[in-house]
Amino acid sequence: MEDSQEKVINQEQNTPQPEVVEEVQEEIVENVVDVPQAETVAEESIETKAVEDEPEKKVVFATKGEVLKRTSELAHGEETPDKAEVDALKTAFYKFHTAEREAQYKKFIDDGGDPEAYEVVPSEDEESFKAEMTLIKEKRAEAFRQNQEEQKENLEKKLTIIEKIKEMATSPEEANKSYKQFRELQQEWREIKNVPAEKASQLWRSYQLYVEQFYDLLKLNNAAREYDFRKNLEIKQHLCEAAEKLAEEEDAVSAFHQLQKLHQEFRETGPVAKELREEIWNRFKAASTVVNKRHQAHFESLKGMEEENLAKKTALCEQVEEIASTEVKNSGEWEKLTETILVIQAEWKKIGFAPQKMNVKIFERFRKACDDFFTKKSEYFTTLKTRFAENAEKKRALIARAHELEDSTDWKKTADEFMQLQKDWKQVGMTTKKLGDALWNEFVGACNKFFEARNATVGDKYKEERENLAKKKDIISRMKELLEQIGDKATEEAKTLMGTLTEEYNKIGHVPFRDKDKIYKEYREVSDSIRKALNISFGQKSVENFRSKVKSLARSGEEAILDERARLMRQYEAIKQEVQTYENNLGFLNAASKTGNSLVAEMNHKVERLKSEVKTIYEKIKAIDEERTAEPAEETPNTNEPDEDTEETK
Repeated sequence: MEDSQEKVINQEQNTPQPEVVEEVQEEIVENVVDVPQAETVAEESIETKAVEDEPEKKVVFATKGEVLKRTSELAHGEETPDKAEVDALKTAFYKFHTAEREAQYKKFIDDGGDPEAYEVVPSEDEESFKAEMTLIKEKRAEAFRQNQEEQKENLEKKLTIIEKIKEMATSPEEANKSYKQFRELQQEWREIKNVPAEKASQLWRSYQLYVEQFYDLLKLNNAAREYDFRKNLEIKQHLCEAAEKLAEEEDAVSAFHQLQKLHQEFRETGPVAKELREEIWNRFKAASTVVNKRHQAHFESLKGMEEENLAKKTALCEQVEEIASTEVKNSGEWEKLTETILVIQAEWKKIGFAPQKMNVKIFERFRKACDDFFTKKSEYFTTLKTRFAENAEKKRALIARAHELEDSTDWKKTADEFMQLQKDWKQVGMTTKKLGDALWNEFVGACNKFFEARNATVGDKYKEERENLAKKKDIISRMKELLEQIGDKATEEAKTLMGTLTEEYNKIGHVPFRDKDKIYKEYREVSDSIRKALNISFGQKSVENFRSKVKSLARSGEEAILDERARLMRQYEAIKQEVQTYENNLGFLNAASKTGNSLVAEMNHKVERLKSEVKTIYEKIKAIDEERTAEPAEETPNTNEPDEDTEETK
């Protein structure tokens, strides 16, 4: 109902009402002069595009404050709010409002805020704007009601005037005597404005008919009539010239408005000589046609552009709606989709207005899709935050237990419990990075405190480990010498020497815990350099050499071969157990820090090296079994061990 009311109000405000203004000589003479109806009928047939189709001029607001100020003026002022301006205010307000919300969110993120902690604060400006818009809506509804009442009253008044002129036009004897009253009725008709749109045309035709009949009854002086004709001709020629100049006006909309005023003046100007009426009218009509076509072309062009904008905005709405309906599983995907939404929002701002009837609706659709996305994102991060908090509490409980154990001197039992705590830590999910790092450092500190105390207490029990450290350092020094001499030695000789040094190094037992990573890193660097320089695979070379050794052992008897096989089996099981221990520790370390560190990288490398050694040992055991019998022994290790797919925390 409101849309129909607004349509009628706008139509009455913008559509010029046909008025007849027939200037005649004030002096009434005795002679009857015929006033043909041709001109007035021709004028009635003029075709101009309805102004209601014309796009409203868009008002630009620089700030939200200007929008709120203008909204308040319309809500509390005397003027009747125009629908186009009300729509423009809605669009401008939510444009500024959305931009402010985006800026607040961006500042929150730039300041280091947690995206899931961001909450949209209710806007007092928005509530105030909605309240003012409610008043404006009521005001427009009241204006529509008053306008309808006024139109009905004006209709009755004009019908009364028509009846009076009709009576005058049917009484030839009283025509001259009634002329003064006739002019007063004409003036009264002009002062009465809006009537119901559906009655306007028929009302105008009735009025025009009886006015012309009245003029036909008048007895005017020939001289006065000729004088009137000449003056009217001069005025209409001037109006034709003004209409023709409008073809040069750059602004087609402005030219159209000026033409409406010229038409009003042309109608209000009295008739010209009968033989000139068609000529002067055709001239004015031709000039009007040029202006009307330009205005129509401008309107169609603008309409086409707005339709294109609507299509672009509809496509963006569909994109955001599709994104909002996407099932997102992790925070990384949320951030990527958020960037996409922000890009789409920036693209939206570059697109111009859509057609007036759809402009607010398409914006509401776009805003709803964006709100749906960010609401789902907020809910996701709220849930994630809760889960992080639960995980943090579980880790704090493990830390508390670690602190209880860090001063214990029951080395074996406490060490086992610490290992279990480490496994439990690995099973706990993630927390935020900053808190997770802090909790991890505290947990590792408690673990290190216990193990360092244990290592300091056992003292000489690790004498063998220190001796092993010295042996490994000696082998590393010999490898460095070999690396420097590779260019001078024969390749096969260098390979043989490197194989011997590698085998000696692998036979050496454990070194002190605090030195094992450092010494292994040094060994790995020099061995990798030698391998690269010699371009060899030591595992493969070792197996080939071992096959020759097996043949020699076979000649020594079955017992020698079995002793060697037993030794290799023990070595195989020991290395396999070491691989499992490293992998457990890797899982423990990586679960606490996804970014990893140098220690993790070194341990990963060592695991790979141990796996390679296990494979080499397996090939040696297989070589013994092949030499002894065509059917492998029952204790031959499973070829799938160590498992290539052994789980490692990435």
